[in-house]
Amino acid sequence: MVQFELDKNAVLSEREKNLLEEAKKRPVVYDEDSPRLTDDMEKAFMTARKEKNDCGEPLTLYVSPETIRKVKSMGTDYITILGKLIDKAVNEYHVS
Repeated sequence: MVQFELDKNAVLSEREKNLLEEAKKRPVVYDEDSPRLTDDMEKAFMTARKEKNDCGEPLTLYVSPETIRKVKSMGTDYITILGKLIDKAVNEYHVS
């Protein structure tokens, strides 16, 4: 997976604007990897999007390879799982 952060102050070049305008004119092509959504599929995506909590703060965190191996074994969305584990640990931590 490749991740990058968009620069909110970035300005599109004329070439990029033209490419986007041309892309708008092209028809949508559906195939078995990207089928047309049924109404039920669209509703499911919208519900999942509303339920996903993206209001957290991005964080760079270094953990051991063993921890990464363990959390990856918990599921493909291991970043979310790791975030929930950190939230739980912080909520249960008490300073004595």
